[in-house]
Amino acid sequence: MGMNGRGRAIYLVAVLIFVLASNMLILVAEGAGECGKTPIGSAAASLSPCLSAVNNVKAKVPLACCARVGALLRTAPKCLCAVLLSPLAKQAKINLATAITIPKRCNIKNRPAGKKCGKYTLP
Repeated sequence: MGMNGRGRAIYLVAVLIFVLASNMLILVAEGAGECGKTPIGSAAASLSPCLSAVNNVKAKVPLACCARVGALLRTAPKCLCAVLLSPLAKQAKINLATAITIPKRCNIKNRPAGKKCGKYTLP
């Protein structure tokens, strides 16, 4: 039995909330991590408006997602990749190849195009 888009989004949000609530699954950055002093789980949760666009390259990226990704790239450019490569993203079954296209799909001008994120390169 497959999940429709709304059911999948609700499932992904539930997974994010569960992981954030579980102190054992979140590694808190002590200051010099890829996301600065922001725990990787909190950075991931801030990107929840992007859930509808991370697995479908043709899906319209919500404005709230573009705003959050843009802000993240301005303040901690390496954080987006860290979130996408995190165990949290794997648990949520985020498609890295599609998620990595969000900055371009949002038309973010100062995105780190050409930078590697795992085995992928940001477009």
